[in-house]
Amino acid sequence: MAIRGIAHRGYPLKYPENTMVGFQAALEFQFSHVELDVQLTKDGIPVVIHDPTVNRTINGEGTVKSYTLAELRKLDAGLGERIPTLEEALLFLRDRVCIDLELKQTGNLYPGLEEAVLEVVRQTGTESQVILTSFDHYSVERIRKLDAHIQLGLIMFGASPAVFPYMKQLNACALSVRHLYLTSEYIERCAEEGVQLMAWTPDDEPSMLKLAAYPDILVCTNNLEGWANVHRQGRTATV
Repeated sequence: MAIRGIAHRGYPLKYPENTMVGFQAALEFQFSHVELDVQLTKDGIPVVIHDPTVNRTINGEGTVKSYTLAELRKLDAGLGERIPTLEEALLFLRDRVCIDLELKQTGNLYPGLEEAVLEVVRQTGTESQVILTSFDHYSVERIRKLDAHIQLGLIMFGASPAVFPYMKQLNACALSVRHLYLTSEYIERCAEEGVQLMAWTPDDEPSMLKLAAYPDILVCTNNLEGWANVHRQGRTATV
């Protein structure tokens, strides 16, 4: 049975986040979506890592953009895993799962990130599988100017009604919101607006059970086993 949900950075509760072994685990759980994060190396290669530095998740120090790809390859992301390039990750996931691809743009931190990501998406033939998302909505705007058709999503910490006309302007289809801000009214508003709501990142069972009452929501979680159990049981409650 396929699990309708988003595997956040693979399966970080059990495996190093944003690594191939984590993505493999998400596939084995049969999640419908995988979320991954993209930064740029010193030599302009899109790589899959969440933080702007390697300090937390990899045995190194410094910013991602201060390393070339060859230098990053020498670092251990855990369990002998290496930082994947975006190309490697997309080729691995191609034709197997939908991909929530978060651009970790912050202002002008990565000039050319949007162009580089789009080029890899096109080269790997994964245009129909990806939703390109970001907290930096100017980055999302740049993507739309570069590609009129690719699926886009906005990430927000809280819930806001002001986002809906902006999404129409961008022709964005998805909205990712921290789950604690979601109410039944806001969930219904998203449905009325034709917006795919993604809730991040409920990991405890009570939060998952509340969201399970709304099967149209895509739950983005670190706790793959927990969400799989809730999803399979079909248990419901109310927000």
